[in-house]
Amino acid sequence: MIEEFSFGNFWSFKEMQTLNMTAAKIKSKNTRLDSANLIPVEDELSLLKSKAIYGANASGKSNVIKALVTYIRIINESVRNEKVLEMIESFQLSTESAGEPSFFQMIFRVDGIRYRYGFEANEISIKSEWLFSTPKLKEQALFIREGDQIIEINKTHFEEGQKSIALSGGQSEGQIFRSNSLFLSSLASFGFGKVSKKLMEAISTITVVSGLGHHAGYRIASDYLNNSERKKFILNFLRKADLGIDDINAVELKAENLPKDFPEDLKQNLKKEKIIISSRAKYNEKLEPIGRSDFAFDVQESEGTKKMFELSPFIFESLQEGSTLVIDEFDARFHPLLTKKIAELFNSGGNKKSQLIFITHDTNLLSADLLRRDQIDFVEKDRYGASHLYTLVEIKGVRNDASFEKDYIQGKYGAIPFLGDFSTLSDFE
Repeated sequence: MIEEFSFGNFWSFKEMQTLNMTAAKIKSKNTRLDSANLIPVEDELSLLKSKAIYGANASGKSNVIKALVTYIRIINESVRNEKVLEMIESFQLSTESAGEPSFFQMIFRVDGIRYRYGFEANEISIKSEWLFSTPKLKEQALFIREGDQIIEINKTHFEEGQKSIALSGGQSEGQIFRSNSLFLSSLASFGFGKVSKKLMEAISTITVVSGLGHHAGYRIASDYLNNSERKKFILNFLRKADLGIDDINAVELKAENLPKDFPEDLKQNLKKEKIIISSRAKYNEKLEPIGRSDFAFDVQESEGTKKMFELSPFIFESLQEGSTLVIDEFDARFHPLLTKKIAELFNSGGNKKSQLIFITHDTNLLSADLLRRDQIDFVEKDRYGASHLYTLVEIKGVRNDASFEKDYIQGKYGAIPFLGDFSTLSDFE
């Protein structure tokens, strides 16, 4: 579970920003949210089950997700991919930040222990790296790296780090890790790096998908149809979305398996080994059910239905495993009532520790009956082109019974576009 993710000097963000998933000590208009929308961790600490991020186009909203993806990929790939650091780009609109390293840090929980892990890097090398843990009340350093040197190691509570240094002849460089590789990732590749591997695996459970289309999601969902439990979830998910689908199956791409009315010209374009077939009820002139009609899902269903299908395995895994799901362009191709239902799903009492973070323009979700003030974030660019991330609860004077949607549209919270007069665009004289 994520407590905080901080980043700075990355793409449109110049200063340090923090995506905070820690619940603030506030009371909501709808008191149910103060229990249903939170994950209790300790006596005085709860985490948010969801976070919505709003902002104008080109404000930098997607760069929040990009920072998280960059953090995860560098951790997962820095040992085997020497070019993964090329994902990093510092803020270019200031001579103060251009060329300086980017900052990434996450505070998260694994097996009841709080960890703080981060690093600074540019597109060429890791400049610094650190790992802290808080098994009880006091935070302790497990290791601190500067450049290619480990300047501090906890010999008692991080034996694997000390062992790796011993294996390299007392040096923190050379065969153990390169200047463009993370120490944590290097340790995880060894059999004795149990803590490092556990932390890497925990970070890897964070799933980031695009709401504009996810080809891997389509393939994964197709594979889900071969498992009865997973297929049941997908089918219920599609049915509850009022899409009219009675059944869905993955069949081998053979002529006898295709719907009878499947267009001949489309048969020539199908190159997949399997095809998804959706079924809907068929009625006679008396509106009596007389069976089902089959459809080629990929070419005959709507874009919104296909997006539901693509997202379904990620939602299933997140809820079942208690992991974090991040969705960019959450509301694309979705009816506002549908995005609301998905948000409600993650904020339900049945969800014990899954987290949903999403980018959206859907102001229908800005409701005091759905989200707490600390569950709503905004991204806004200043006059110098730098993006800033802030939470609704930080804005003074916002009551818990305020009309969040109305006030946002009126510009009271910022993070909206300043639009010109579009009518003049039709004047070509």
